[in-house]
Amino acid sequence: ERVFNLSKAMSQDGASQFQEVIRQELELSVKKELEKILTTASSHEFEHTKKDLDGFRKLFHRFLQEKGPSVDWGKIQRPPEDSIQPYEKIKARGLPDNISSVLNKLVVVKLNGGLGTSMGCKGPKSLIGVRNENTFLDLTVQQIEHLNKTYNTDVPLVLMNSFNTDEDTKKILQKYNHCRVKIYTFNQSRYPRINKESLLPVAKDVSYSGENTEAWYPPGHGDIYASFYNSGLLDTFIGEGKEYIFVSNIDNLGATVDLYILNHLMNPPNGKRCEFVMEVTNKTRADVKGGTLTQYEGKLRLVEIAQVPKAHVDEFKSVSKFKIFNTNNLWISLAAVKRLQEQNAIDMEIIVNAKTLDGGLNVIQLETAVGAAIKSFENSLGINVPRSRFLPVKTTSDLLLVMSNLYSLNAGSLTMSEKREFPTVPLVKLGSSFTKVQDYLRRFESIPDMLELDHLTVSGDVTFGKNVSLKGTVIIIANHGDRIDIPPGAVLENKIVSGNLRILDH
Repeated sequence: ERVFNLSKAMSQDGASQFQEVIRQELELSVKKELEKILTTASSHEFEHTKKDLDGFRKLFHRFLQEKGPSVDWGKIQRPPEDSIQPYEKIKARGLPDNISSVLNKLVVVKLNGGLGTSMGCKGPKSLIGVRNENTFLDLTVQQIEHLNKTYNTDVPLVLMNSFNTDEDTKKILQKYNHCRVKIYTFNQSRYPRINKESLLPVAKDVSYSGENTEAWYPPGHGDIYASFYNSGLLDTFIGEGKEYIFVSNIDNLGATVDLYILNHLMNPPNGKRCEFVMEVTNKTRADVKGGTLTQYEGKLRLVEIAQVPKAHVDEFKSVSKFKIFNTNNLWISLAAVKRLQEQNAIDMEIIVNAKTLDGGLNVIQLETAVGAAIKSFENSLGINVPRSRFLPVKTTSDLLLVMSNLYSLNAGSLTMSEKREFPTVPLVKLGSSFTKVQDYLRRFESIPDMLELDHLTVSGDVTFGKNVSLKGTVIIIANHGDRIDIPPGAVLENKIVSGNLRILDH
C-alpha cells in the first residue's frame, strides 16, 4: 500500500522535489537490478534479453510517471454515428472479382501466449482438443488452408507465442508441414515481475526455471507491436507486399478471415483507407465487463473496466449506455505499425495486474492490451459484427457449447446449426467438478443434444450417460455427498433434478 500511495502522490501535479528524488532513486535502483540480471545472460541470449529489459524499463518509467489508469469520465462521449459501421452495410457492398489479389495482401496473426491452466491443462491452450479431436491450432490451420486452396492465395499464419508456449507450439508445428499454409512464429517479450512493496524485480538472473519460474511474465498482447517489429517479420511481410494483419485470440473460434471486412479495408468507399479496424459486437448481460469504444479527445478510444473511476463502474456496465464491446478481432495496417513503432508513438494504457506467487509474495506485473493502441492510428473504425464472430472458449462451459450439436464444423469454421430456432447460444454454467478438461470429459459419455436448450446449470457430482437431450431450462444439483447419474437416452425439458440418483450397472 505504502508504495502505491507514494506513486499516487508522486504523480499529483506539482509533485514536491522530495517525491521526485524518491522516484528517480527508484528508477536508478531498478536500472541497476536490470543490469545485474543482464550480466547473467549467455552470449546468444544477450541481444533479445537486452531488448526485453529495455522495453520493460520504458514501461516502468511510464508507470511511475502516470496518474494511474483512470480516464477523465467527463471527456467520454459516445462515438460518432459513422465511426462504428454495421457489418450488414459492409457486407452489402459485395466482393470484387479480384478477391484473390486482396487476400494476398493479408497476414493472419493469432495471439498464442496463453496456457491452458484455467482449464486444468498443462502447456499451450491452443493445443486443447475442441472438436472431433481438433485443437484450436488445427482449426486455425484448416481455415487458412481452405482459403488458400479456394482462392489460390498465399495467406500466411503467424503465431505470437510467449516463453510459456513457444517450445511446445514449435514441436507441434511439424505436423502441418504438408499443409498449404506458411506458418511463422515470434515471441512476446519476457518482463520481470516486481515486488509490490519494494517495486524492484523479483528475478535475480535470466533463467526461468527453478526458483525463477515465477519471476517472469509475458506483458499482455499489447506487446505485439514491439515484438512483431523486433522479430523482423514486420519488414519481411512489407517486403512481400502484404498490407494488413488480422489479429485475434487463438481461443476465439469465431475469428475467421472475413472477406467483406478485408475488401472494405483495401477498397474503402470514400477512398481513404483505415489504419485500424476493431470488430465490436453488442453486449449481452454476460459481457458487462468487456472493453468498449468511446470518443475521447476527438479520437476513437478503447476504455476497459480497469480504467473506469469507481463511481462510474455501474454506468460503464450499463448495456443501454455502452451497447458494444471489443471482440479483440483487429485489422491493422502493417505500414502504420512500422511508422508508429519507429516514431515511438504507440500509446497504450498500462494495466497493473497484481498477483500472489506460490510462496505468498505479492507482485505486480505491468501489461498493455493490443486494442488500446487504436487511438494512435489514423482513420480508425469500429465494425459492429454479428455475435457469431465472438466465440471464445475460456472455460469448460464454453467448451460444451462448441462441442455440441449447436455448431457444425466446416473447413475449420464453426457455424451455428440451422436447426437451432433462435440465434443466441444457451447460457451454460458447469460447477467446479467440471473445471478441468479431463474431469469434464469424464463426466459426459457423449455430449448431450442441446439444440433446444436455453439454460443449463450443473452443480456437484453429476455424470451424463449417452444420448441425453436437454431442452428449455435444466438445473441439476447434487448436494455435497450426493451423486446424480443422468441415465442414457434421458430427455430433460424444463427440469430441476436434485438429491441422489445413482444408475447401477446390472
